[in-house]
Amino acid sequence: MNIQRPLYLQKLINRKHNGMIKIITGLRRSGKSHLLFQLYKDHLLQQGVLLNHIIAIDLEDYNQSTLHQPKNLLKHIDSQINSQDWYYIFIDEVQHLKQFEDVLNTLLKRGNLDVYVTGSNARFLSKDVVTTFRGRGDEIHIHPFSFQEFASAKSNTPYQELLREYMIYGGLPQLCAFTTEEQKESYLKALFTETYLKDIRERYNILDDGDMEELIDIIASSIGSMQNPLKLQNTFKSVKQSNITSDTIKRYLDHLQDAFLIEKSLRFDIKGKRYISTPQKYYFEDLGLRNARLNFRQFEPTHLLENMLYNELRTRGFSVDVGQVITHQKDEKGVSQRQTLEVDFVCNRGNKRCYIQSAYSMPSYDKIQQELKSLMHIHDNFIKVIVTADLTPTHYMDNGVLVINLQDFLTKEDSLPL
Repeated sequence: MNIQRPLYLQKLINRKHNGMIKIITGLRRSGKSHLLFQLYKDHLLQQGVLLNHIIAIDLEDYNQSTLHQPKNLLKHIDSQINSQDWYYIFIDEVQHLKQFEDVLNTLLKRGNLDVYVTGSNARFLSKDVVTTFRGRGDEIHIHPFSFQEFASAKSNTPYQELLREYMIYGGLPQLCAFTTEEQKESYLKALFTETYLKDIRERYNILDDGDMEELIDIIASSIGSMQNPLKLQNTFKSVKQSNITSDTIKRYLDHLQDAFLIEKSLRFDIKGKRYISTPQKYYFEDLGLRNARLNFRQFEPTHLLENMLYNELRTRGFSVDVGQVITHQKDEKGVSQRQTLEVDFVCNRGNKRCYIQSAYSMPSYDKIQQELKSLMHIHDNFIKVIVTADLTPTHYMDNGVLVINLQDFLTKEDSLPL
């Protein structure tokens, strides 16, 4: 099944011949190799690039295992270059290449080579890229399928059925090949344990990861809740009788983020225009992996909707923070009381911003007022939005707040009028 990913394909096209190493990062099994070796290769061929000018190397292919040695790989590439025309070098799973930093820098110095690499998330991370190539690496981070990409593979399926499946099993591309729930569940559970956790253990030499696995369960169970290492340390001590420290918890959280399993959303004081270091929220990169971790037994639509909206916004290129608004209200005695209101998402992209509340349903006037409360205390001119799974048509309220129904938000690229 050849599902198009125009957003990421265009990012590669825009970076062609930019004199940098294009480095595709992302969660394992999120489609990095398919993007490069099929979609981008097809694009180059359609643009008139000769097939023998695309040198593709898969370092996970046993038949190419000799190319793990730097001299062998460079010799292999040199043997196929016979002109000063452009050649396109694709290297998949580059972490298997010994001294890959030196090899890539060597290739970079050759004027007619356009170099693209992918790497497994737990061994070839964006942090490593920044450190190693010092401004000569251009990262393209890809996510699992967005809802729109997922829907394109199931064009004849009703929206509500698609939404249910996506919220339960997520958007990893391989799932589109499975036809039964048992296959999907088995795949996700095995992937979490045998691939992601194994990668983390090996990379960071973690011998006893019981506390780390407990931490993953806590984060998975509390999507949308504020967390910080000290609070989590107290939870471990009181509930698990564990002596794990806040420093160890922070280190484990960093490992999970480096593996692209979870993302951290910082708290932003909207009126004070400053970031607050703790607490933060954590969201799963893929809902199916989150649900698999909890054995598909904890399905809360409100929290899953919030996580899904976060992922969609990140895919659209927004940086996403958790907003807070400090207000002062007088009680019945006339005493001023400080109150902290939360905005689910403060979304920034360039000089554009919007504020978004996630509301699975707004069945009553009181619920509507609850969702509006924090937005109405933001006194700037950026757009304010409520995304709801209700069937209500997308519309503007009298106060200027835009209410977008979930189907419009997920399926229309221009659903946010920025």
